[in-house]
Amino acid sequence: MRYIVIGLGIFGDNLARDLTDMGNEVIGADKCQNRVDDIKDYISTVYLIDSTEEASLSVLPLTNVDVVVVAIGEDFGASIRTVALLKKAGVQHIYARATDAIHQAILEGFGIERIITPEQRAAYDLTHEMELGPGIVSMPVDSQRIIVSFAATPYFIGRPYSRFNFGEDYDLHLIAVARPTEKENFLGISRSTLVPVDFSADGADCLEGDMLTVMGTRKAIKAFYTKTI
Repeated sequence: MRYIVIGLGIFGDNLARDLTDMGNEVIGADKCQNRVDDIKDYISTVYLIDSTEEASLSVLPLTNVDVVVVAIGEDFGASIRTVALLKKAGVQHIYARATDAIHQAILEGFGIERIITPEQRAAYDLTHEMELGPGIVSMPVDSQRIIVSFAATPYFIGRPYSRFNFGEDYDLHLIAVARPTEKENFLGISRSTLVPVDFSADGADCLEGDMLTVMGTRKAIKAFYTKTI
């Protein structure tokens, strides 16, 4: 897929790099020369433009990409004006970052496809992860169940996955196992990324660095993680 990411601060920069690592073509845009220089060798194309100027924005291939992401966060006015100009240009699929409730409310008025609130999402996730214990990344499923990922502890390392009965012993469901592996991104740049492991295969041992993803109740996951650290 092809994406345009407008605003290459911390959030936009990481988004552009991660999308590229996943095999997508990413076009970046920012008015800051340093940000453009930092990422120019990593993504497909990057433009040094002010997205609040209609003439400057028009140089981007707005109609030839799948999604345009407005990742601007620190400049409230620039974010709103950029979204307005994208709507005027007829862009159909717009994602935009909102930094607070007022920002989000205004973006909702544009009727864009998705509003992103990374700070709020990060705070919510961190709150629940801190409750469970260190080293956990979580995602809620419903009011009772969550999905968590964590690095394999010494309790697992060197033992076959077939020896662990997550359902009967811990009331959990093992969803996936991933292993860090060096891979080349869209531009041929090598970077460590997680790749799936068939943990059901005979002889599939847990190795150091493996990431386990399980689903269950918060109580069950906390009890499990406490036993296995």
